[in-house]
Amino acid sequence: MLENLNILLGVSGGIAAYKAADLCRRFIRAGAQTRVIMTRAATEFVAPLTFETLAKHPVYLDMFDRERGWEIEHISCAQWGDALVVSPATANAIAKLAGGIADDPLSTTALAFRGPIVVAPAMNT
Repeated sequence: MLENLNILLGVSGGIAAYKAADLCRRFIRAGAQTRVIMTRAATEFVAPLTFETLAKHPVYLDMFDRERGWEIEHISCAQWGDALVVSPATANAIAKLAGGIADDPLSTTALAFRGPIVVAPAMNT
């Protein structure tokens, strides 16, 4: 079902971020190419190395990374992906998506993305 799809997995900073590692693994096992975008807050819960090891691709974490300065990363990610899954989606991430605020790698990519976006809320009641 996910065979040959390019999935962008956006991980925002809540305790449920640890579950995104399993989701990433499941996408890959189902045949999807997966790349991960993390907010800085997400790195407080799960290390980027976890996702880099699972996806075998660098995590997009820094909008101003000069190693790939010739590439506008949020645009190239948005063009690469067939679907964007934001999981977990914190209240902060959802508010940014709803308001069009683009101040981190996840929100800038979402703003540029033209495919389906799946938002999986995870926050305190």
